Amino acid sequence: MITIDRVGWDDADAVRLRDAMTAEIREMYSDDPTSQNRDGRLDIDPVSIVLTVLLRDDERPVGHVALRRMGEDLEIKRMYVVPERRGGDLADQLLAAVEHEARTLAAPRLILHTGDRQRAALAFYSRHGYTPIDVYPPYEQLAYSQCFEKVLG
Repeated sequence: MITIDRVGWDDADAVRLRDAMTAEIREMYSDDPTSQNRDGRLDIDPVSIVLTVLLRDDERPVGHVALRRMGEDLEIKRMYVVPERRGGDLADQLLAAVEHEARTLAAPRLILHTGDRQRAALAFYSRHGYTPIDVYPPYEQLAYSQCFEKVLG
């Protein structure tokens, strides 16, 4: 049974899933010596996080996403589904949860940052109505940065 649970940013399962995502990103960019921050770890102030969601399948954590406040906007952070569960609708469920929360919080838009090698993420967000925007701080120093928005309303 799939459940979507709100948890704290430092929830142990949330931390484990973010660590798995970091390891995957590190490997993806490992052969590019010009890539800075290959492990995907820019400092995130936990105070800026307004929502952290875990998706569980029979109590096993299989997905993670968070929202952080970025001025008037909300930013999607650390959207991740474990590799063996990709290809279904779990990512759709996570995205729907954060989009619903963003509308509840009356955010004008959702923004996100991903990397140029994360082709599945690029296709996923485009399929869900996210459009490219200029790279915004703090990602402008990262050569592989790709940023997107979805205007809400």
